[in-house]
Parts: sequence; C-alpha cells; structure tokens
Amino acid sequence: MASHRRPKQPSRTRVTVLTTAAAAAVALSSQAANAAPSEKPSKDEVKAKVDKLYEEAEHATEKYNGAKEKQEKLQKEISTIQDNVARGQEDLNELRDGLGSMASAQYRSGGIDPSVQLFLSADPDDYLDKASTLDQLSGQQVEALKKIQVKQRELAQQRSEASDKLKDLSSTRTELGKKKSEVQAKLAEAQKLLNTLTAAEKAALAEEEARATRASERAVLGSTAPATGRASSAYAAAQSVIGSPYVYGATGPSSFDCSGLTSWAFAQAGIAIPRTSQAQANAGTRIYSQSDLQVGDLVIFYGDLHHVGFYAGNGQILHAPRTGTVVRYESINNMPFQFGVRI
Repeated sequence: MASHRRPKQPSRTRVTVLTTAAAAAVALSSQAANAAPSEKPSKDEVKAKVDKLYEEAEHATEKYNGAKEKQEKLQKEISTIQDNVARGQEDLNELRDGLGSMASAQYRSGGIDPSVQLFLSADPDDYLDKASTLDQLSGQQVEALKKIQVKQRELAQQRSEASDKLKDLSSTRTELGKKKSEVQAKLAEAQKLLNTLTAAEKAALAEEEARATRASERAVLGSTAPATGRASSAYAAAQSVIGSPYVYGATGPSSFDCSGLTSWAFAQAGIAIPRTSQAQANAGTRIYSQSDLQVGDLVIFYGDLHHVGFYAGNGQILHAPRTGTVVRYESINNMPFQFGVRI
C-alpha cells in the first residue's frame, strides 16, 4: 500500500542560508559582468613610458660615467703615490746606510759615538728633538740625520695620502656598482614594456623614428652654416660614426653613449674635454639662444644637464640618443634644450 506521508519541508534556517548564497552569487555575477576588462596600454602610451625610462637610465648613465672617470683618476694617482713611496724608501735606506757607514768608521777608529749608537736604535725624529745630543754629533752626522728626518716625514705623508685615496676608491667602486645596477634595471623595465607590443606596433614605432631621422637628415643637408674653427674636426669625426649603436658607458670607436660620442669626437680633433655631459656643460662658452648656435657647438639638454650632442644646423642635432638607437640626426626640439657650449 502506497504511503501518503507528506514530504519533509526544509527548515527555516536552511532556506535562509540557500537564499543568501543565491543572492551573493547573483551579485558577484552582476559585478563581473559590469567590471571593465583590464585594457592593454596603447602603442603611444608604451612609447611614452619607455622614453621616460630611457631618460632616467641616461641620467644614471652619466652618474655612472662620472664614478668610472673618478675611479680611473684615483687609480692613476694611487699608482703614482705608491711609486713615489717606493723610490722614497730606497732613498731613505741609502741615507741610513750612509749613517751606518759613519758608525762603522767610528767603531774601527775607537768605538761608536754614543749619540750615533742611540740613533741607530731609535726614531730620528725623537732623537733630533733632544737638542742636547746635537752637540755630540759631527756636522756631517747632523746633516745626515736631518735628511733622514725629512725623508721619513715625506714618506709618512705620502702613505697617509695613499690610504685616504684607497678609501675614496673603495666608496667610488661601490657607487659605480649601484649606478650600473640602476641603469640595468631601467633598461630591463623598458624592454619589458616593449615586449608587450605586437610585431606590428613595434614596426610602426620603428617607422616613425625612421621618418623623423630622414626629415632631420634633409634639414641638415639644407644647412648653410658649416662647422668652423676648433669644432669643425670634432663634428666631422662625429659624422663619420653615424649609425654606430648607443651603448651606455661606451666612448667609441664602435659604440657610444651621448657624452662618450662628444668626448671621443673632440679627442679625434686633438682636443681634450671632460667625460660627462655635466662637466662638458662647463667646458667652454655658453650659448643660451638657439639662433646663436653654430654647427659643431655642443648642445646640452634637461635641467640636470644629463644629455649632450652636437648642433648640426637648421634646428637639428647629431647625437647618440639612447639604448636601442644609433648615432643619428634629430630635431633639437625633441628634448628640453638648456644651452649650447662653444669649445
């Protein structure tokens, strides 16, 4: 016989829980439907961010260049001091040998003078300070002692100077490492952004740069103000390496950074200028109006003076722009111009 028992009804608590869960699910579904999907940055947005990173990398590069230049200078100075100390020690040994010979002669003739004997086992500085002992020495011995005293003081001063420079060298090497890491981090971040672009977007950016370069080349060809004077040979040297890649810290002859190009070019003309853009900014006469610039003048950019190139005429410059580019012509208006420098 079939059962007519009524089905068991869900409890009020169970109904409440199910209702709440269903409402939450509906709400989440609604939020997901209404939420805007994350948008991929456009080609132009990526370019703007990458350009900013490259600018920051170049700023760090010039700091790196400055630390590297200081390191090389300190190494040369330390080497010179160490050579001087070595030669000074030889001179001191000869002076001491000479005084020892006097003592030997005295010994053979009847015994070592007590004052000389005391010197041979004591510090000449301390010994000479005892003025009463000078009366016991011959004039020749006094002169020898004084020479030894002077030489010892010179050596002590040189050793102290070398020690200070070695400490400075150590801190400079630390700074060099930090700046190198900073440059590499900026470049890696820029490359990561570039990798988000499609092949078509990368090709479009490359074509935009190529068009701009061709326009600059045409403007330079139309220039009526050739380089003259001391800058002429330097500018010609820079022109001879158009197409060479930008590499941070490089000073030629096959790759360059911005100040590496300008310092190398002037070196080919037999003119020494500082290594970094900030130092090059103070290497000659400043020209503040673009209309007064001459072909071959250095041109300095950005408020912190971290970029430099050559003025090429008709509002164009010749420079090593940044990582991923080559030595090329470009409009002077692509960066914040500060002033020119006539060497």
